[in-house]
Amino acid sequence: MATAFRWLLRLFTVIAGLAIAAMLLAYYMASRSLPDYDATVQVDGLTAPLEIVRDHADVPHIFGASDADVYFGLGYAHAQDRLWQMMMLRRTAQGRLSEIFGRRTFRFDDLMRRLDIYNLAVRSVQVQDAATMEALNAYSAGVNARLAEVNDSALGRGAPEFFLFSPEIAPWAPADSLALIKLMALRLSSHLSEEVLRARTSLLLPEDRLRDILPDSPGAGIAALPEYASLFPGVERFAEVVPETDPLAPYAPRELAGASNAWATAPSRAASGGTLLANDPHLGFSAPSTWYLARLELAAGGVIGGTIPGIPALMVGRSQHFGWGITSSYLDDQDLYVEELNPDNPDEVRTPDGFAPMETRSSIIRVKDEAPVTIQLQWTENGPVIPGQHFGLASITPPGHVMSLAWTALSAEDTSMTAAIRLMQARTVEDGLEAGALFIAPSQNLTLADADSVAMKTVGAMPRRTANHQTTGRIPAPGWLAENRWQGWMNYAANPEFIDPAGGILGNTNNKTVNRPFPNHVSYHWGDTQRIQRWRRLMQAREVHTRESFIEAQLDTVSYSARSLLPLVAADLWYADEAAPARTPERRRQEALELLANWNGEMNEHMPEPLLYAAWMRALQDRLIRDEIGTLAREYTHVDPVFIERVFRNINGAGVWCNVIQSSATESCTEIARRSLDDALVWIDETYGGSLESLRWGDAHEAAHDHAVLGDVPLLSWIVNIRQSTSGGDNTLMRGLTSGTGTNPFQNVHGAGYRGVYDFADPDSSVFIITTGQSGHPLSRHYDDLGELWRRGEYIPMSLDPELARAAAVGVTTLMPRD
Repeated sequence: MATAFRWLLRLFTVIAGLAIAAMLLAYYMASRSLPDYDATVQVDGLTAPLEIVRDHADVPHIFGASDADVYFGLGYAHAQDRLWQMMMLRRTAQGRLSEIFGRRTFRFDDLMRRLDIYNLAVRSVQVQDAATMEALNAYSAGVNARLAEVNDSALGRGAPEFFLFSPEIAPWAPADSLALIKLMALRLSSHLSEEVLRARTSLLLPEDRLRDILPDSPGAGIAALPEYASLFPGVERFAEVVPETDPLAPYAPRELAGASNAWATAPSRAASGGTLLANDPHLGFSAPSTWYLARLELAAGGVIGGTIPGIPALMVGRSQHFGWGITSSYLDDQDLYVEELNPDNPDEVRTPDGFAPMETRSSIIRVKDEAPVTIQLQWTENGPVIPGQHFGLASITPPGHVMSLAWTALSAEDTSMTAAIRLMQARTVEDGLEAGALFIAPSQNLTLADADSVAMKTVGAMPRRTANHQTTGRIPAPGWLAENRWQGWMNYAANPEFIDPAGGILGNTNNKTVNRPFPNHVSYHWGDTQRIQRWRRLMQAREVHTRESFIEAQLDTVSYSARSLLPLVAADLWYADEAAPARTPERRRQEALELLANWNGEMNEHMPEPLLYAAWMRALQDRLIRDEIGTLAREYTHVDPVFIERVFRNINGAGVWCNVIQSSATESCTEIARRSLDDALVWIDETYGGSLESLRWGDAHEAAHDHAVLGDVPLLSWIVNIRQSTSGGDNTLMRGLTSGTGTNPFQNVHGAGYRGVYDFADPDSSVFIITTGQSGHPLSRHYDDLGELWRRGEYIPMSLDPELARAAAVGVTTLMPRD
């Protein structure tokens, strides 16, 4: 027995020793790719020595002898810190994920090849101006200089992920950067998905009820649309669609496709006497963040703000006297077309002039551990054909037809990169508006401020539709009818514009900005009807504003929706019953109602009321819609306050949603509200347990900054994922959009990846922050060092003072031209 024990002990010791050795080796190999920020490196492609000063937060301040050298430095810095992220973005845009992930990502590659985004980016290189080409070429050279350094010095393949997946990295090229802008356009676009959902829902509901569940933003209504079933009678009413949940998907779910806040004040409404600008663009959370902070010292002056690795431009930021911010405009720049196939030749579709051949070519997708797959890409006169397995299109495509997509981003003459480079050179609002004319996609609301003026302009190409378009672009239309086809793009002057408003304050929370008749309408689908109400109250509550009041508004967690819905939904429930015995469902309901009755609507992470409210409204919407639309209800994963209000105010008969179709009784809205609260409390008990007072919203509303590839891998997920208890909610200014699905539907998955507040009375007092850290390397101390500041609502200085950057620098990288 003793001998056996000794041998087991020796075996355990050997195994433990081997495991420790393996971990040490893995750590050593992974740590080799940690950048040395305090080094001198000889590189090809520079004209003169270049300095990259890393301040205390690892923000690079890049100083060079020419603009080209500065862009070279940005490419080098991006590749130092985010090489894996850049290569993943490029592979996604190229449709080449399956080469390293196999069959899992084949459908994504299939979609990207059909959209042809990368080839369109290659063709768009030719239309950039000279300054932009200089930036693109220099930036590419900087990225490639880092790649050469990694190879020459054996720096751990540049990022630890390359030890787990293919280490082959092609040199960076200008087209790669242009393709990433188009990829961002895809991730910010929701009108395609909106058309599909509206068409599917219209197959189940009459027009009045469709207006309830997919309500127009408040304002003037529109003429009734034709029923989708009447346009295409062969479509199945109850076709089901499996929602896309893979984090490697190149597009976002419909309700996560775009959002943001931006506002600005003229000097007359600022206590300091200078303009103020605040911006927090919203994207899906990830580790590392989509954003990367940087400062570029260009010939025209310094600029500082948020970049996206792979793109040689600040997408948001400021110079000494000019700043710009972006919000999703929700401009309707996508239309789906139902194309009729020639029954005698499936390679032809009907056009206004009869059947015509589609443009067809082959594309080979290489799949890891499998034989290559050849797919046939087809384009009609309206755009690329998208097969039914994407976006649930099969559910609304009639037999003998296919779907095609018209989209402004599918332009081979896309000058959006030139617009971004010119915006960094702008010094006045007028310059910024002029630069905005070159943006094609994604469409954004551009908020601008210089020393004296503020403005907001919708930028991006706006399709020109005919006044007699059959569906006004809200559901797929017959592609063979001339009246449904785009007639090019509208003039830039037609895009909404607001300059120096009389009240001195302007802003956007993705809300409806104009109320113009079709086809000049801009959009019927807007991203916000709630946050704008809270923003307006905060802005109008002060005669003058300060940097601090703008920060306060960015971090505001009061839900206008909760304040408006609870008195409506619970109108007949407050203190309506006699005291119930302890530990009964009735007593539990009374306790919940009492908590909510004394709540001010603040979605604070430490309070129980936000969880009670969110769970109640979610259960309520589900009860209202599930008996009418069945499994399609799972597509409506987020509570729509306008829908709830329409039902409980019985607007145009919307109160009928409260009646359960399958029951013989006629249920009232009060009864449904009571049952829904009971449903919510049962779910809370099963999920969290304990007393209601002990609940914490932050336990449910945990921000999930997950690594897209390694985030689900056991053990590694503990290292690469960043989780944080957070305040806010779907409809607060400090927006934390919930997932709406899974075992934790209130997980915070989408919000302000970047926050910036700029004060042009004292520009160097401006501040900014991102969600995680500057580095994409999990072993770096800068992987998550900004995350806790972001969670607490804190910022770091946004200064163009070079001495301030050097004073607390974590390192200075000097790049020297190779002899």
